[in-house]
Amino acid sequence: MGYIRSAALRGFADEVSVLGGDPAAYARAVGLRPDALLADDVLVRDEAAAQLLELAAHDLRRADLGLRIARRQDITTLGSLAVAIQHSPTLGDALDCTSRYLFVHNGSLSVRLGDDPRGERGVAGLHYGPAGEGLVQATDMGLAFAHGVITYLHGGPYGLLGVELPYRPAAEPAAYEAAYGAPVTFEAAGTAAVLRLPHALAEHRLAGVNAALRRLALAHLATQAPLPGSGGGTSARVRAAVRESLGTGSVEIAAVARLLAVHHRTLQRRLEAEGTTFGALVDEVRRGEAQRLLTGTDLPLAQVAAMVGFAEQSALSRAARRWWDAAPRAVRSGASSGRLGG
Repeated sequence: MGYIRSAALRGFADEVSVLGGDPAAYARAVGLRPDALLADDVLVRDEAAAQLLELAAHDLRRADLGLRIARRQDITTLGSLAVAIQHSPTLGDALDCTSRYLFVHNGSLSVRLGDDPRGERGVAGLHYGPAGEGLVQATDMGLAFAHGVITYLHGGPYGLLGVELPYRPAAEPAAYEAAYGAPVTFEAAGTAAVLRLPHALAEHRLAGVNAALRRLALAHLATQAPLPGSGGGTSARVRAAVRESLGTGSVEIAAVARLLAVHHRTLQRRLEAEGTTFGALVDEVRRGEAQRLLTGTDLPLAQVAAMVGFAEQSALSRAARRWWDAAPRAVRSGASSGRLGG
């Protein structure tokens, strides 16, 4: 069982009231405090939130309830995370930031930019999950919200190519296509819902970015404890801190421990209790960042090496051989030809 911030349900009470329902009664029926619907920072069980949406949709006979609520939400729903997202240099950076720090908003949800589920060249997929039985309304609301945030950051339509949902449509298919303005495929393979995006969208530069505000927001987020039930609490915080340190500062355990305001031996013990080590997490983060930079940018290899915390390009080459059994140039060329795996 995980938890979410009650901000994720923003708009539920207003939409249900407009449709003639009683939001407080629905909340009580699934074991939620009604006042959680009127606040942003009450911790709510994710299972109860999903049940709330399904119950109201069924009772009101509004199978499009999740889509309707999403129209009432905006980026401020994400709280402090919204500041870091809005002031990211590019849309790709904004999505990466969302993936890193979503745990402060929703402890059980994953959003990541990855491969196109259809394997088409020049296309990426924003994977949102889990999404399945019992989560239809929650996924409809969350994925449509993500679409709205990307549209907002882009300053208008961003070239959405299609949407893949792993379940049967709750509402009429036309309601989904109206919400997204793109073709929607239902009962797609996999357990995640996916927005199919132009790969080049990640390089779109955001307007009105304030680098100082972003640094402050990231520093704040790096110290936030994950929500209960999100799993790997200390590990998640260390991953976030390491990502912010790569290429800009020390990734020694003592430096990261100072950032997280704990003694380095305490940090080691907590990581051991979660079945991992500081070195393993650094390697994991480096691998992810290196793959993103190699496959998503044309930066020189020496610069990629520096940005993931290697002193020499040769160190990146050795790591790439260990991670992918391929040289960095092969990883880059494999991505451009659609051959690269995770």
